[in-house]
Amino acid sequence: MSRVLRSFTDYMKRADKLFWLISIAIAIYGLILVKSVSRVYNVGSGAFKTQLIAVIIGYAVAIFLTLIDYRAISSYWWLVAGFCLFLIVYTLAFGISAQGTAGVNAKAWIKIPGGTFQPSELVKIGFLITFSKHLSVLKERDWLKRPLHVMLLAAHALLPIALVHLQGDDGAGVIFFCMFLAMAFAAGVQLRYFAGLFAAILVAAPLAWKYVLKDYQKTRLTSVYNLTADPLGNGLQQLAGQISIGSGQFWGRGLFKGPRVELGSVPIQQSDFIFSVAGEELGFIGCALILLLLFLYLIRTLHAAHKSCDGMGTYICFGFFGMIAAQAIFNLGMCLNLLPVMGVTLPFFSAGGSSAMCLYFGFGLVQNVYMHRNDGEKVKVSIHR
Repeated sequence: MSRVLRSFTDYMKRADKLFWLISIAIAIYGLILVKSVSRVYNVGSGAFKTQLIAVIIGYAVAIFLTLIDYRAISSYWWLVAGFCLFLIVYTLAFGISAQGTAGVNAKAWIKIPGGTFQPSELVKIGFLITFSKHLSVLKERDWLKRPLHVMLLAAHALLPIALVHLQGDDGAGVIFFCMFLAMAFAAGVQLRYFAGLFAAILVAAPLAWKYVLKDYQKTRLTSVYNLTADPLGNGLQQLAGQISIGSGQFWGRGLFKGPRVELGSVPIQQSDFIFSVAGEELGFIGCALILLLLFLYLIRTLHAAHKSCDGMGTYICFGFFGMIAAQAIFNLGMCLNLLPVMGVTLPFFSAGGSSAMCLYFGFGLVQNVYMHRNDGEKVKVSIHR
């Protein structure tokens, strides 16, 4: 027993304890919100059970990941890349479509025993590993200033973006793009390449509007600032969410007591619009707590990046930061009617076993980086001797 206790004590000495506390607080808060929504007739207790299992598995794998040096994991980047590519291609061929209103048809899930799984969520974690390895190799060889290698970096990021687009899941594509930007910036890719990228996007935007975007996507983009023009159609979800958030006022109507939550007034409130549940039942205080917890979570992620003993660890942390920050911004923008609906969940809070579980995998990688923060000092000492 004492040996186990010593191992646990040693583990916690190396880990970021504050990060663990923030993560656990977020997990508990998210489970409470999903539990509240689970009383709705068309959601049921299955959503809460799935979320709870996802959190447990996520933390178990996160702990396992902290026990293996992230550099050892990255040495198998080719295996990770191959597996991720297989997952996406398999989903394209044999996946399950989730059809929504106005032409939404995303083929982004696969069947697994007991339910379904969204592979793109796991591919995001794989991308943290493969892209950080790619960046670290270029950095070591001083090739980050060479246009050809910068273009190969862009191609690396474009592959998962293009594949999830073929699935009909452009929300995931946007998140991959934000991860790419954060990691490339952290590696020191020159700003002129970013400027060139955004210039190319501006030039390509009219072509994308005409040939790439589907009708429902165009409608979402054009109707977000005039939701009342179609209050029972394209504007329904965001208008209903806005009413729910406002109805909670400062203190909220009480946990598990929100009448609009119970009636299921907001479509998909357990997932994309979980923020409206917090707004109605816990009011401004509940919404502010979500923002505070996510802000602290992002700060600790950057803290791990700052403490990293090498560039690869820094890139992993920045990629995870980009993923969480982008998902939070886009989801909250949807719920507050500032951005169009794009199928992006609120990280750690929204119901969705695939998303929640894989986010904790990412947490494990960041903790891994932090726990090896002193490895660089050990190398310096051995060289000095």
